[in-house]
Amino acid sequence: MAKLSSVNKNERRKLLVKKYAGKYAKLKTIANDESLDETERLIARLKMAEIPRNGNPTRIRNRCELTGRPRGYYRKFRLARVMLRDLANKGLIPGVTKSSW
Repeated sequence: MAKLSSVNKNERRKLLVKKYAGKYAKLKTIANDESLDETERLIARLKMAEIPRNGNPTRIRNRCELTGRPRGYYRKFRLARVMLRDLANKGLIPGVTKSSW
């Protein structure tokens, strides 16, 4: 199990990202639009810099839903490799079977 403080910190980041998602997306499209004037794009970048650092989507860490483990994460199942294997061996994940060759 991961440290509870790390898991909680990541949850707070998710909330901030959700809060600023609309504003961030709008500013990002302005900043990347090459048809606009250079000063408008610069102003958009400066406004993006005013958004809290944890409001950026790249700050979110993928973590296992059950244990909070940050590494060995499978996006399709939203689980870490250890829990995926454990649940699959118990037959709790539909459609997943043990492979042998």
